[in-house]
Amino acid sequence: MSSKHFHLCFNPIETFEMGRIKINVILLIILKLFLVGTTTGEETCENDREMDKLCGGHTYKSVKPLLDYFKQVRNELDQSEIKEKHISEINADLMIKYHEIVAIHEKLMKEAFQLDEYKNQIIRKENDLQLCQSKVDKLESEINSQQTTINKLTLHANFLASYDECKKELSDKSNNLEICEVQLKKLNSSVIEKDEKISEYSATIQNITENQKTISLKLEEKQTVLFKKDKDIEICHEEIVKLNRTLHNNNIPSSCLPFGEHPSVHEIEVCSSFDVLCDSQLAGLDWIVIQQRINGKENFTRDWATYRKGFGSLDGDFFLGLEKMSELTSLQQYELYIHLVAKNGSIFYARYDDFKISDEDHGYALSLGKFKGNIKDAMRNHENMKFTTFDRDNDPSYDNCAVWYNGGWWYKSCSHCNLNGLYGQYLYWYAEKANTLKEAKMLIRPKEDKNK
Repeated sequence: MSSKHFHLCFNPIETFEMGRIKINVILLIILKLFLVGTTTGEETCENDREMDKLCGGHTYKSVKPLLDYFKQVRNELDQSEIKEKHISEINADLMIKYHEIVAIHEKLMKEAFQLDEYKNQIIRKENDLQLCQSKVDKLESEINSQQTTINKLTLHANFLASYDECKKELSDKSNNLEICEVQLKKLNSSVIEKDEKISEYSATIQNITENQKTISLKLEEKQTVLFKKDKDIEICHEEIVKLNRTLHNNNIPSSCLPFGEHPSVHEIEVCSSFDVLCDSQLAGLDWIVIQQRINGKENFTRDWATYRKGFGSLDGDFFLGLEKMSELTSLQQYELYIHLVAKNGSIFYARYDDFKISDEDHGYALSLGKFKGNIKDAMRNHENMKFTTFDRDNDPSYDNCAVWYNGGWWYKSCSHCNLNGLYGQYLYWYAEKANTLKEAKMLIRPKEDKNK
């Protein structure tokens, strides 16, 4: 620091001692300001005013650069202390890491020393093992030598005993040989019997093959006969169509058409003649009633032959017969009308535009056509099903549905409607309004005559 700065506060008018006292006071004030001025910037102005009072404005302005220099030095010292503290912390961490590395190194050295000891122990054990093996080999050689001597000494003594044993063994083998010869004879006999059975089986197989050929020939003959029968049926149907066209020249019609508004029982002829119940009240003219349930007096638990032929009374409950239905519907297209009366008296109907029953060889399978009616189409579930009775199960169900429901029908698994079931709970048509029925009728008529 230059000496001229100390003379800035000197007043030549004052005495020398007074000047020295003032210089000391000014230096103390500067030191105080230096220490205080490094704390906060808010106290600077107050210190400046104090300096102005002590030294005067001119003197303080001269000293202010020195104060600024002291502040800068103070800040640098503070930063230096922070850095030294940080360096000390880093050095402390480094020393910790160094001590850890030294400890790890010492541990590795100890483990390496132990490993060397283990290797030396293994080498010593191997040497000991080799020595033991040499001793074992030597002992085995001595034992073999002694065993040879013993064998020579006992050979003569055992010769007689061995001779007796060989003699006994030979006797046993002779006995075993005899037993084997007996068993061989039995096996030969068994083989001969099996050969004879094989021959019998071969003859049986040959007979079965010949029978199969015979059955095949008979089947072909039956198929030929069936084909001829189908042809005859077609010819019969053609003749029936021709007869229907010339109905005015015939005495017996093939439908209820000629009877018009005179319903009742009439005779018709298809391939044969039979009586039918004609109805012109339920759904118009010319309907043939093929099934009727009105009083529950007829038993519908019947066998296949009875359903084929038909049964019941035309003025009560009856079933026309599957064969007659098949003959009628094979002539031309027929429509089916089903009349239902629920237990509460509500009346419903279901109508199908292409009703057909196949022949007996195809199980009298059911075909319906399009539906129209004021009730759910419950009959649709039975379409394409063969007819089932208690003695002929044609339904796909696990059990015979005809046995369960006491009536013949085109059952599936088992039924959504059952118009031939036991009168009461098994006479039904599944729908919201007509589950159980008290009356049911099935009527058919030729499709082309429906508007006449």
